[in-house]
Amino acid sequence: MSAVSTKRVLLHVGTPKTGTSYFQEVLFRNRALLAKSGILYPAERFDAHFLAALDLMRMPWGGLEQEAVGAWDALAEQVRAWDGTAIISHEILATASRPQVERALASLGLGDGTEIHLVLSVRDLARQIPAEWQENIKHRRTFKYARYLEQIMDPDRTSRAASWFWGVQELPDILDRWGSDLPPSHVHLVTVPRKGAKSNLLWERFSEVFGLGGIDLDLDVERSNPSMGAAETALLRRINLLANKVLDPVDYRPLVRELLAHQTLSQRSGSPRLTLPPAVHTWATELATSWVEDLEKREYDVVGDLGDLLPGPPFKHFADPDKPALSQVNNAAIDVISALLVENARLRQTAEDRSSELSEARAALSATFRAKVRETAVRRLDKTVTGQRALNAYRRSRHQRDDLP
Repeated sequence: MSAVSTKRVLLHVGTPKTGTSYFQEVLFRNRALLAKSGILYPAERFDAHFLAALDLMRMPWGGLEQEAVGAWDALAEQVRAWDGTAIISHEILATASRPQVERALASLGLGDGTEIHLVLSVRDLARQIPAEWQENIKHRRTFKYARYLEQIMDPDRTSRAASWFWGVQELPDILDRWGSDLPPSHVHLVTVPRKGAKSNLLWERFSEVFGLGGIDLDLDVERSNPSMGAAETALLRRINLLANKVLDPVDYRPLVRELLAHQTLSQRSGSPRLTLPPAVHTWATELATSWVEDLEKREYDVVGDLGDLLPGPPFKHFADPDKPALSQVNNAAIDVISALLVENARLRQTAEDRSSELSEARAALSATFRAKVRETAVRRLDKTVTGQRALNAYRRSRHQRDDLP
């Protein structure tokens, strides 16, 4: 699709782990340029659409839901006021209930002449399941991989982990909730390419469906959500077992999730990938096959290939993160210790710099205060005859001292 002047909303509702962090950062960094091309990405801060999603779904999220109050209505108001194309994107929207979906679509102008398109980016289950367990670990969870897989495969789906996973990953159900009020031609599936595809293929697919072709966007952004290997994830889970007892959530994110997981452990290479055990891989393949058969009948616009949703063959050797090779975990732990030492040195230097700047500011403020006191005293003395005489005597005395050899 290409950008046109008709009033249109492109609503990207997930799924997680399909390049969404990168896509959203590109849009955020380039929002001024996009606006010049008639495309609105309404966000004053990078997490604006996340807060709006929390508000829409009344979802608790470590206290952030209080900050999010009113965020969806504010976002929808900006979209309704825009005459061209508007893009909304966040992956947790995938789990919205049917009433929440109806409210969202109505607030964006469905039925009032606005053309609304639903976009769902999707990836095969053999990669999504381990990726979601890893995301759980990066959010302080501590359950083992085997336990997580049991919960995901449980038909009752009563656990918190299973409820969340299927809410944001069960493609036919997500499309039923979000797409039933839209014509099939307004529902777009962007498939994540298989392993080995050219590196920019997913972006090309995003660019096609969102009408970004021909816009000279800056694609060199830092924000992403990289993956870790099996040993690295195992180490992080063990860190959580201890860190959760002593580290507040407000400190966990910068120190553990960002510094250790994203900046350190995800940058390591050579560690076995986190994959599915053979039996679970077979189960996931059968489920994915049934999904593809269902989606083929729905006549949605597919950007990519529904075959991308079929898992490839299982890995010959499954690296169990519940029983990782100790040498691999130890090597990862050394990198973690090194990263913490470097960060501690950086924070210490920053504290020293701030202390020096504070001392200089205090000295300057003190000097300014003393000068102000002297100025006030001089003005008061200068208003009386006696004071003027005293000032003249002081000045003559200073002049005489300055003339001494």
